[in-house]
Amino acid sequence: MDYIYLHGFASSPRSTKARALNDYYRRLNLNLHIPDLNQGDFFRLTLTRQIHQVEAVLSCTPVTLIGSSLGGLTAAWLAERNPQIQRLVLLAPAFEFLTHWLPKLGAEQLQQWRTQQTLPIYHYALDQERNLSYKFLQDAEQYSDAMLQRPIPTLILHGLDDEVIPIQASRDFAVQRPWVDLIELPSDHGLADMMDEIWQAICQFCQLPEARAIA
Repeated sequence: MDYIYLHGFASSPRSTKARALNDYYRRLNLNLHIPDLNQGDFFRLTLTRQIHQVEAVLSCTPVTLIGSSLGGLTAAWLAERNPQIQRLVLLAPAFEFLTHWLPKLGAEQLQQWRTQQTLPIYHYALDQERNLSYKFLQDAEQYSDAMLQRPIPTLILHGLDDEVIPIQASRDFAVQRPWVDLIELPSDHGLADMMDEIWQAICQFCQLPEARAIA
């Protein structure tokens, strides 16, 4: 089994969750592959580019795919298209993200983005603003969560106080798909204060030895 973690939007493989999960897996002598979805070119980032980037490194080996926020949405689409992905763990996945994100931009900023074809975005990993192409939005509009219908074992962990992607988005996704388990946590979008709880849930879901030892 291969294990892959996909970081969130404007994040990196050095994020808090990425580093924590990498440490947990190393304790079990397991390798967690964490690709850099920025690819050194944040301006041209799209959901499609992320999907193709990860598909390029998939082999025939079964995969457990973990994704956070936009990385979680990317993971869901990868699982829909690639049968070697056999389990999904989604941390505050960005379902319906345009519905929640675009109103926060506001009509004026959205029109400016459309006109100028570029928008400054705060990049958390770089601690500075970076421009993002309007093609990011155009590409994302091609994807509908309703099309995610492959019955793959899926665990979602989502914070009750998520200020970016409301937990209702994960509730709506899970209620229509009996193969999805949703765990609601007392946390925000980052889930940084829930890493021990998240790891135990992953161990149980993936039947990793650490969970069996603690049980």
